[in-house]
Amino acid sequence: MKWRTEDGGWSPYLAGALVGVLAVASALATTKVTGKASYLGASTTFVRAAGLLERKVAPQHVTNNEYFAKEKVQVDWQFMLVVGIFIGALVSSLTDGSFRLESVPPTWAARFGSAVWKRALWAIIGGIVAMIGARMADGCPSGHGLSGLMQLSLSGFAALALFFGTGVLAAYFIYGRRKT
Repeated sequence: MKWRTEDGGWSPYLAGALVGVLAVASALATTKVTGKASYLGASTTFVRAAGLLERKVAPQHVTNNEYFAKEKVQVDWQFMLVVGIFIGALVSSLTDGSFRLESVPPTWAARFGSAVWKRALWAIIGGIVAMIGARMADGCPSGHGLSGLMQLSLSGFAALALFFGTGVLAAYFIYGRRKT
């Protein structure tokens, strides 16, 4: 089995196996080591991070906010998980040579132009839509999809199929059909 793709990237089989090992290890660490009843939940971290920032500007609003009253606004294991995801992605892109500093990805620029503000605007809108969806679903795609599949949950399979199908449709409408 090849451990690298032709373009120097990681083998999808190796990456998939490592994600599986990481998922099992994180589930064990979450439930057995920290004693949490549920596994993962990184979407909550972004809301908590917003609360941490907001506390610096408007502390009274955070204190009086109903959501922040039930969810502790603090740096916890979930927050550190999200930081670790960033660091892991950086390390993997550096090790496979795919790291690039670019304000507008080439695929986006070819389809919509190279205006940084336009790319930033749509990235922010996409992030807002994703966060609203994660809050409405009471969890993020990794929580519903990956941990749901690990548990052979029917809802996990359904959620992952819908996430993947929606992503394919969105990519088709945004970027069009691949030219061969």
